[in-house]
Amino acid sequence: MKLDKLFIALTVVGLATMLVSVSARDGRLAFDAVGNLFVADGQAGAYNNRGNAKGAAGDLDGAIADYNHALQLDPKLAEAYYNRGNAKRDKGDLDGAIADYTRAIELNPKYAHAYSNRGNAKRDKGDLDGAIADYTRAIELDPKDAIAYNNRGYAKSDKGDLDGAIADYGEAIKFDPKYAIAYCNRGNAKDDKGDPNGAIADYTQAIKFDPKYAIAYYNRGLAKYHKGDLDGAIADYTRAIEVNPKYAKAYYDRGIAKRDKGDLDGAIADYTRAIELNPKYPEVYSARGNAKRDKGDLDGAIADCTRAIELNPKLAEAYSNRGNAKSGKGDLGGAIAD
Repeated sequence: MKLDKLFIALTVVGLATMLVSVSARDGRLAFDAVGNLFVADGQAGAYNNRGNAKGAAGDLDGAIADYNHALQLDPKLAEAYYNRGNAKRDKGDLDGAIADYTRAIELNPKYAHAYSNRGNAKRDKGDLDGAIADYTRAIELDPKDAIAYNNRGYAKSDKGDLDGAIADYGEAIKFDPKYAIAYCNRGNAKDDKGDPNGAIADYTQAIKFDPKYAIAYYNRGLAKYHKGDLDGAIADYTRAIEVNPKYAKAYYDRGIAKRDKGDLDGAIADYTRAIELNPKYPEVYSARGNAKRDKGDLDGAIADCTRAIELNPKLAEAYSNRGNAKSGKGDLGGAIAD
């Protein structure tokens, strides 16, 4: 069973403070820090700055309205296009965000942050080559931009260029030696290359610089699991859950490790908690069904696998697990059908 890792990408930060938003993509998570740029004075600047405040409070529509006012008053205010692009991307309007970042770049061709954030929006749309090109231009304009290196590494990893990704994460760390996210991302790439020891070392560094970094604990748990260190994996998943008690994936993977150790009751309890946190998690229903089958609860196993199939009719493992349970009940025809 494939265990997902969590990858981190950042939007360029124009302020010291960061707002964290979560978006699911291909079974992984990208965490974005949204940074808006303030301008010094004038009525257009006042609307721009009020838009930033509204955006920080979660009022994206209000923020966009203020950026619109700013641009009506000053159509060449590049920062307002940039900030509006950030708000549009947060709303899921990727085409609108790209258009705004592009206009900001037209007004200020050396706007490194706009290139970097346009790269993020292109990456979100699946345009990895376009994203890498934008991150590269941002780096050309600001060769010490650790975030741009990190984000380019993220896009390279998505393209399967793990060596290129590791190199970019290394550059990010060189320019920001305490960059926990870059350590975590480099750990992911190393684990994907089959280097769990290198991955664990990087996750450990990430945790050193951010002791409440739940994702780093989770990813280190995955790497330990890949090494066969079930106790170490369970300990890291547990720590991730302590930091983030609503971490459904950590419960799920801890359940997998517990089942591998023969602790079926513990596994079922963790799968159940993961389902409580995310009732539409088909893989967890299938895994819980497997554990119930192992305990002899064939009807419970069939019910869980059926629910997994309802949520994802293409989940092959759920059909296989349900077939095994049906076979155990003597329903050979149903088992063959599954």
